[in-house]
This record gives sequence, structure tokens and C-alpha cells, in this order.
Amino acid sequence: MLALVALALPAAGGAEPLRVVHDRLFIPVIVNGERTEALLDSAAEMTILDDDFARHLNLAVGGDEAAHGSGAAEMRARFADHVAVETLGGSMELRVGILDLDEVGNRLVGRPLHMLLGRDLFDETRLRIDIAGGTIEAFDGRPRGVLLPVGEHRGTPTVPAAVEGHGAVQAVFDTGNGSGVLVGSAYARRIGLTGARIVGREEGGGLGGARRRDIVVLRSLTLAGRSFRNVRAAIDPGETASDLNIGTSILRHFVITTDFAGHRVWLEPRS
Repeated sequence: MLALVALALPAAGGAEPLRVVHDRLFIPVIVNGERTEALLDSAAEMTILDDDFARHLNLAVGGDEAAHGSGAAEMRARFADHVAVETLGGSMELRVGILDLDEVGNRLVGRPLHMLLGRDLFDETRLRIDIAGGTIEAFDGRPRGVLLPVGEHRGTPTVPAAVEGHGAVQAVFDTGNGSGVLVGSAYARRIGLTGARIVGREEGGGLGGARRRDIVVLRSLTLAGRSFRNVRAAIDPGETASDLNIGTSILRHFVITTDFAGHRVWLEPRS
């Protein structure tokens, strides 16, 4: 699905506030003149608006297509064209998906979720994101940190990472994942994370509803040359799950500069 229609974002515009709610990242946006907040999700293939918010904006909505999230159920999405989005000092005109976000908003952040801002912003603008420092900006300065190539898994951006000394695999780079590290079930079986390694079960999942997942503790996870010990992770049972999915629990330890158009990111360890 192509989300981007037209774009006029600045090369740089100074740091804006980045609000962290239950390890989810929110930035201020204006949608068709209406101020709100958007959950920032680098792994979302397109931007999503809640259906009630879309009605409030009087958007012309059409189409009907199957949509899949990290939750248990398939959804049906509709679409709206030429939606004006202002953020980080610039503006975009987007084709957006329309879904009911009530369940996922109440479950993950305890309140209504109006908007999920996806890869549209990342694909066209270099961003500097400091989760722990609570700032985000469009950035044209000299990046610092470890340079990593950005690949792709089913439309989501990936970076190399390694678990417990095994060879590097492509891990989804997911600012929308506030639930911790995810390990695909097929990869978990390959590296022996099943059976006695399972320490419990917890509820997880994003769009599509909650699902129960087995929990393991990774002895080590290495990203951008930095190793994290005893990392709690959930096994993703989805058939199309990536080997790894790394979200804010790990990314918050870096200052991040993204350049998806150039297929690269820089991760600067925070002291």
C-alpha cells in the first residue's frame, strides 16, 4: 500500500517534544486543521486514523481491504485521500487508512488513540529521536553513533542484531513497539528458545487485538555493538513474524538518527 501523496517537510526545524506513554511515543500533529497527538510507529506501512476521528474531520472515506497488525485478528481497513498532516514544522498530504483504534488505544495507553503516524514521515525525512530525553526533530546535521544498514521485512524496516552469540539477523526497527523485544516463533525454535527456556505467558499484541505469548529471557541481545543482558522477550507466534522485533525498551538506550531514504540509521549509545 502506498501512503504518500505529497510532501513538504523541512530539512531541519529544531527539537519538538516527544511524549512517552507506557513506552509508546507520541508527537504533536495537526490533521486537517485539528490538533492532536499521533503514536509514532516506524514499522507501520501507512498512517492510520481512528474511524471516530475521521468522522469528526468529515473525511471522505472509501474502499475496503484486509489489514493485519501484530494482534490476533484480521481487520478491514478503509481509506481517505488528501489528508493534510502538519508536524515537526512541515506538512504532508497523505492517503491514510481508517480503522477502529478504540480497543488498542485503551489497552496499550489507557485512552483514545486518534492517529498512528507510520513510515510516511520516516521515509521522507531524516529524524533525530531521543526517547529518554523526550525530543524529536527533523535533522540535517552530522549523525553520530554506529551506522547500521536498513533492510526490509514485509514492508517494515530492519537492522542487524544478534541473540546469545548466534549470527546476526534482521530485526524490525519498531518505534511503535512498547511491549519489549519480540522473537519470531520459527527463529525461537532454531536457536533453542522453547521448552525449558519459557518462563511464563503474558498478553501482548497491537492492532488486531490481544494475544497470549510465551515469555523467555535472552541471555544477551546485541545491537550497534552494545550488548544487553537478561532481556525479557515475548515469542511472536504469527506466521509472518520477523526473527526479531526491537522496540522502545532497547531503542531508548540510544540517540537515534534515521535516514530510511538512504537505507541507514545511526545509533548513538546514551551515557
